[in-house]
Amino acid sequence: MTLAAVTLSACLASPSVVSAKDNDLRPSRRINVQVGPRPYYLVEDMDESPLKRKLQQCSEGPFYKTEFSIAHRGAPLQFPEHTKESYEAAARMGAGILECDVTFTKDRQLVCRHSQCDLHTTTNILAIPALAAKCTQPFQPANPATGRAASALCCTSDITLAEFKQLCGKMDASNPAATTVAQYLGGTPDWRTDLYSTCGTVLSHKESIELFKTLNVKFTPELKAPSVPMPYQGEYTQQMYAQQMINEYKQARVDPDDVWPQSFDLNDVLYWIEHEPRFGKQGVYLDGRYEIPGTIFDPNNPTTWIPSMDELVGSGVKVIAPPIYVLLTLDSAGRIVPSAYAKAARAAGLEIITWSFERAGPLKDGGGFYYQSVAPAINNDGDMYVALDVLARQVGVIGIFSDWPGSVTYYANCMSL
Repeated sequence: MTLAAVTLSACLASPSVVSAKDNDLRPSRRINVQVGPRPYYLVEDMDESPLKRKLQQCSEGPFYKTEFSIAHRGAPLQFPEHTKESYEAAARMGAGILECDVTFTKDRQLVCRHSQCDLHTTTNILAIPALAAKCTQPFQPANPATGRAASALCCTSDITLAEFKQLCGKMDASNPAATTVAQYLGGTPDWRTDLYSTCGTVLSHKESIELFKTLNVKFTPELKAPSVPMPYQGEYTQQMYAQQMINEYKQARVDPDDVWPQSFDLNDVLYWIEHEPRFGKQGVYLDGRYEIPGTIFDPNNPTTWIPSMDELVGSGVKVIAPPIYVLLTLDSAGRIVPSAYAKAARAAGLEIITWSFERAGPLKDGGGFYYQSVAPAINNDGDMYVALDVLARQVGVIGIFSDWPGSVTYYANCMSL
């Protein structure tokens, strides 16, 4: 997507005041895919190789929407995550599947947020006194004398859906040294931008479904772990929550084949497999076992994978989704190759999705969390395409979440995925 097109889209879609009219949705439409300059920057940054030459040959497109390119919260490299503007930018860049992370409000309505308790960093709630007063923990300024960092905790469960709709989405960030709310709402990393963060339009889950339908893309909602004790309000169980998410697709008459429901909680996926098999057959088990306290998880040691790949398949799971680094390792020559985990998942018959491309900043120092297993082979931004090529052609992933989908769309079109 060109910078001019992004700017125009943001100007047309970003309201200063949220109203029912602002959320009017257009009929389903065909989108002219524009990948913008970033893929070209990444390709030119690559070391000389056959892969680089192949990608250079695709420079003039044309480019088309692809389900291999999955929008991670929209296009949050530059747009506030989970906002209408972010999703529209992702669709413009050719993402064939868009993600709404699902959580619930005080009145048990589903909304798109990465965490139940992230409103203090992803929205302007602290700048709205009537709503800030409802936060679990109001803003507390930094105290340089004691070393205390600035803090706040605002949850969707603190407010109703109507109150949630009064918020503006912003880039996910905060300033720990802040002594005022205005300072605290800053802190955006220098490799992102606040250029399109004037007032992102926040969405309920139902609104995201209708928006994605107009964008003619498919759906991958993630049921987020609640930050409040369950059953919520003494009666709202985890199973009710999981069912409510599926019900909203059924109510919208969405084909189950177009939905990939996700969860880090295996029990959620198993619930869908048992109670909503038409949706559960594409249930995605987000594999977060690497961060379970007190356990050891080694992508190259099968004895640390509990349950095993075969046990997951036996329970009905068909799609698994670990972070990028879990699927990659280095061979004796220092080349990026599939990990034992990746090979075992394929051998067991699991389809694989991974996350998240372009989630980190510049990769000159090894790529951080997402490339930790292959850090010695990562020293520039172009190396992310080398890793992507291994994920696509050797691991055999069926899709990749990206914070800037145009980059994955470029690769997928070039390789006819």
